Amino acid sequence: MSPTFLLMILQWGEDRRFDEMRKNLGKLAAFWLFQAVWVWTVSLPLTIVNASDRNPSVKPQDIIGWIMWFVGISIEAAADQQKLNFKNSPANKGKWCNVGLWKYTRHPNYFGEILLWWGIFVGSTPVLDGAEWLVVFGPIFLTFLLLFVSGIPILEESADKRYSSLEEYRIYKNTTSPLVPLPPVMYGNLPSWFKVAFLFEFPLYNRGLVREGILS
Repeated sequence: MSPTFLLMILQWGEDRRFDEMRKNLGKLAAFWLFQAVWVWTVSLPLTIVNASDRNPSVKPQDIIGWIMWFVGISIEAAADQQKLNFKNSPANKGKWCNVGLWKYTRHPNYFGEILLWWGIFVGSTPVLDGAEWLVVFGPIFLTFLLLFVSGIPILEESADKRYSSLEEYRIYKNTTSPLVPLPPVMYGNLPSWFKVAFLFEFPLYNRGLVREGILS
């Protein structure tokens, strides 16, 4: 979760995704336990680097990894700020965010989040040895959660429920990449199999449209 997103929550006063959990102590406790496991898992590369007594010279992996981290956190912070500005404008009430980075990907903040944690892993590889390579599970776990569990699927279904009756939204969804930033003209003309195989446009992201009867 980026600092900009935390600022958004402070300004909004709440995060509606947690409303149901607040009413159920068991669900809330399970959620925070899950968050603790999440943080521990994705932090594994950093934990190993900080605990290691090896001190190799700067490697190409270091440079590549920290470039990935910088680009990732910059994208995530910019996307969160753009969404904050969009939501704060009364003219945009009841609309989905499709400005700035959100023109090129439906979830630029998640793209940045995934990129920065893979960058941390790549930057940690010069000190990894033997079983320590298992820390790759950290970014894999994060990517899996955002792609299939608690990230994109939930937000896609919520957006479909709210906006699926609008033709403009359906056009936006059909021409905008779910994760990897691409020009809408390019993405909209790609074959469906390519989108699924290489750009993470999985069928589960259309569950909301199926429920609304727009897709079968």
